[in-house]
Amino acid sequence: MIWEELKPTLICRNVDAVSSDDVMELVGGRLVAEGYAKQSYVKALQTRERSFSTGIGIGSIGVAIPHTDPQHVRRPGIAIGTLRRPVDFLQMGTVDVVVPVRIVFVMAVQNPNEHIGSLQRVIALIQDESLLKRLLLADDKEEMIRLIREKEETIERAAQAS
Repeated sequence: MIWEELKPTLICRNVDAVSSDDVMELVGGRLVAEGYAKQSYVKALQTRERSFSTGIGIGSIGVAIPHTDPQHVRRPGIAIGTLRRPVDFLQMGTVDVVVPVRIVFVMAVQNPNEHIGSLQRVIALIQDESLLKRLLLADDKEEMIRLIREKEETIERAAQAS
């Protein structure tokens, strides 16, 4: 699924951005650079975000989950960015509520049938505010990956138990 592809080259720590477009260029651009997405991907992210905002407030931490149509994707993956300072995204499902975002999960989904499942996995992970805080404070990219994989295993075990 989506976390199996997570690697250090897809994580951007302390991104210095001033707008959501900057964030998508810098973080989403990692998916292009690593061969997960086509050159059209970043522009498509930016365009889609203007129509379908992806900001979510999780306690005191804002998160965004930008993604776009599969035609811009070569293979599934996810890039993660922690932001040096909050960047405004519109709250998902609104046109005027601003979320100051500190963590961005940029998704590259190739199979439309997997889109909802991948989004649900990211949302299950980000509902843990303490995990988000630990991601922001992580010493390095490997620690971020370890934290995410540990949380994913916990979510998996809970799903199997029910």
